Amino acid sequence: MHLADEIQEFNHKSQAAHAFHFQYISELLGNKGMDVQTIIEKIIAFQIAIPSWALGTGGTRFGRFPGGGEPRSLEEKIEDVGLLHQLNQSSNSISLHIPWDIPRDPAALKSHLKAHGLKIDSVNSNTFQDQEDQPLSYKFGSLCHTDAAVRQQAVDHNIACIEHGKALDSKVLTVWLADGSNFPGQQHFRRAWQRTADSLANIYQAMPHDWTMLIEYKPYEPNFYSMVIPDWGTSYSLCQHLGKNAQVLVDLGHHLPNTNIEQIVARLMHFGRLGGFHFNGSMYGDDDLTTGSIKPYQFFLIFNELVDAMSDPKVKNPPLAWMIDASHNVKDPLEDLLQSVQNILITYAKALLVDRTALAAVQENNDVVAAEELLRDVFATDTRALVAEAARQSGGAMDPIGVYRSLGIRGQLIEKRGKKSVATGL
Repeated sequence: MHLADEIQEFNHKSQAAHAFHFQYISELLGNKGMDVQTIIEKIIAFQIAIPSWALGTGGTRFGRFPGGGEPRSLEEKIEDVGLLHQLNQSSNSISLHIPWDIPRDPAALKSHLKAHGLKIDSVNSNTFQDQEDQPLSYKFGSLCHTDAAVRQQAVDHNIACIEHGKALDSKVLTVWLADGSNFPGQQHFRRAWQRTADSLANIYQAMPHDWTMLIEYKPYEPNFYSMVIPDWGTSYSLCQHLGKNAQVLVDLGHHLPNTNIEQIVARLMHFGRLGGFHFNGSMYGDDDLTTGSIKPYQFFLIFNELVDAMSDPKVKNPPLAWMIDASHNVKDPLEDLLQSVQNILITYAKALLVDRTALAAVQENNDVVAAEELLRDVFATDTRALVAEAARQSGGAMDPIGVYRSLGIRGQLIEKRGKKSVATGL
């Protein structure tokens, strides 16, 4: 039996319970004057890219514990994302990291992508570690390095990433830099910014006119005294320096504890400079935990700002690129990705339920309690049935993890690829 048939059989067994929950939420929203089908169609349209490096067991600097059956090639990574997309119908693209995912035969790879209903979301450059055949080291930086030859090497690598992306019909280059310093006086802050800006400008000029450069920021790690791009303001300043096709990329884990991320995304959307999102969860720092697993209320507040801006015709922000960015050490990575996508969709659905007119009215009236209660009421609403219905209507599994486990898919992958197969990447 094909997976599509297995999914429909599993859905059929769950239909009675699903119908009960879906009828309840439909009546609840209908009584509030909301069109349930419109909400479901928005959930169906929301697609989240899967990063190639998250398909294998991740690790920390202390160890890695592969679970077997991991993808051994880019082709097998595509197959795994295709599997996820079949299950949830919400993961129709894969994000590549060069040089881990260099396409050897672009034409064949594009055919493979099409067969699995996928496309390339973005290409990500890697100048945060040295490669075996690399003549110069990034130990003291890449695009900001004091040595022009090192900077040029990093620029050339990014331009090569663009060429790989063009061959696969991608239109997005993501740049994250590990550049920074560990000790006071080690780096001249202003010159480091300027060298980075000049290097990025050379890359930007090499991009096709219809491409977007996403510039990511991070307050610390691997450098702990300073990072060249530590915050959204620095990323924004670089985007302003480059041009309209440069946008800020927000990674949920790339913030200091208790940062008001929802305000950051609201500001960036207002400026028209929010290019994309890297979804993950964070307890202490860049923990790369399951999306929505640690701070679900803040995650909802972030989505509330996103949906508010996306529904405001006065906001002139380009369409956003959505992607998971995580590294798993103790979970089956495919199960974790399914969990993350579900949590994202559930939270997105909640944000769609906010009565924007009512919220604006109490905000303008400075009614603090009413505003907070309005958001809390929506956050407490169980939207899982809406997400399940969206999956059912689009041909996916109402319970993706349930199907994955009932079919023993990890066991099938181990049998096919071996118990000791380890994916490339983090």
